[in-house]
Amino acid sequence: MTSDLLKRLTAPGPKRILALDGGGVRGALMLGFLEAIEDLLRRRYDRPDLRLCDYFDLIGGTSAGSILAASLAIGMDTKTLTRKTIASSARIFGRRKWKSWEALFDPQPLQETLAEVFGDITLDSTTIRTGLCIVTKRADTRSTWPLLNHPSGQFYNKNRKILLRDAVYASAAAPFYFVPTEFDVGGGELGAFVDGGVSMANNPALQLFLIATLSGYPFHWSTGEDKLSLLSIGTGFWQRHDTVETVVRSKAWDWAVEVPTMLIEDANIQAQLLLQYLSRTSTPFEIDAEVGNLANDLLTPEPVLTYLRYNTRLESKSLHSLGVRHLTKQQVMELRDMSKHENQNLLLSIGRMAAAKHVSAKHIRSVFDIV
Repeated sequence: MTSDLLKRLTAPGPKRILALDGGGVRGALMLGFLEAIEDLLRRRYDRPDLRLCDYFDLIGGTSAGSILAASLAIGMDTKTLTRKTIASSARIFGRRKWKSWEALFDPQPLQETLAEVFGDITLDSTTIRTGLCIVTKRADTRSTWPLLNHPSGQFYNKNRKILLRDAVYASAAAPFYFVPTEFDVGGGELGAFVDGGVSMANNPALQLFLIATLSGYPFHWSTGEDKLSLLSIGTGFWQRHDTVETVVRSKAWDWAVEVPTMLIEDANIQAQLLLQYLSRTSTPFEIDAEVGNLANDLLTPEPVLTYLRYNTRLESKSLHSLGVRHLTKQQVMELRDMSKHENQNLLLSIGRMAAAKHVSAKHIRSVFDIV
């Protein structure tokens, strides 16, 4: 960790956080938003070489979001990130394991891809140019692990030599899709890890807010609408509605898939509700028909942060409004598949169209400008 980075993380003044969701190949949606945000910032500051790590003081992600977060934190520009992500998708999700009872996909292509991008970078490496949080799940202790590169963290000295590629694989090793992984977490102690999405933080935005502000974590950033900004990006969503007959006739093994999905979705909605409850967001999302988008609700006397959330619906009507009019009902359903790599380019296009519609320079408040 360089003294310059430590100085940045501990300096007074407004702080900016970027949070990236999990979602497998649907992470391509986030690339469209990230490109738009990088372009917006480059034009604002007249800096054509600006990277998102130059603007955001903490970048964090879960699963697919952890891959993007780590890449951005080491200074990769979004065009390069898009090219590498699209090129590697078929490689990662194209080879299925013959031992399908272990996992659906062979982990080697993903591990090789991560090794090519991150090499032997460790969590304490000077190559990481901003604050970084990789959210994973330590399965042997059932605890959610936010792996941080802040040198004042309680477990930094134990975790500092964890390879970034191992941390990211641990965050992305979704049960059923990839086998779990294990590595030394310090002092010869082994930990077993699975996808960070198997927690309350598949959408890591609330987790990152807590990391930035709670006294137990090392950042200790001040709260306030003009002091803390959090920009969260999702991987697509849709209204789920099964028939009553489908639900009541479900088999026991169906619930093994459905229950985790239900809990992940509930956690995502809860994170959005709480962050909207704590802010006056410029990108309100309707939580449900009862509470609405919380425009008339504020938990604290004044907002404790500036919160933005970019995402897009993967539904025929919404896609049509973006200009995607040729998809069948089945094709729309397949867009939601986390492992269907054939959809990468279309998902990227949808992300770019959604960003063009929703990302606004007005959302990036001048109080958070960098010098």
